[in-house]
Amino acid sequence: MCALLDEYVKRISRTCPIELIEVRDAAAAIKKLDAERAATAVLLDAGGKSYDSQAFAKWLGEQRDRGTREIIFVCGDADGFPAALRERVKQKVSLSAMTYSHELARVMLAEQIYRAFAILSGSPYPK
Repeated sequence: MCALLDEYVKRISRTCPIELIEVRDAAAAIKKLDAERAATAVLLDAGGKSYDSQAFAKWLGEQRDRGTREIIFVCGDADGFPAALRERVKQKVSLSAMTYSHELARVMLAEQIYRAFAILSGSPYPK
């Protein structure tokens, strides 16, 4: 993991538990999702729903307020997601219309999660 990702994970962990798990193929990802059936799963996909930071924070807050205890964000590799995984995970979020490496996408997602918690708590960070 890169230092920047580590920093955001550390910051997020002050607000809520966070765990990064890497799996190497769709079958392993589906197995993990099946083991965590109560979790909300989200694919990071350029064709998914786009949010600005305020709207993403609102969505994350709504998940929290509904009692969602775990959200699994699935970040694909250069080949994208196979059909089986796309069928298993209906909710899709776009970080951008542009395509990024999964390493960069993870950092961007972590920063936005941290920013969302800052927005929800009224912290001056997002300004």
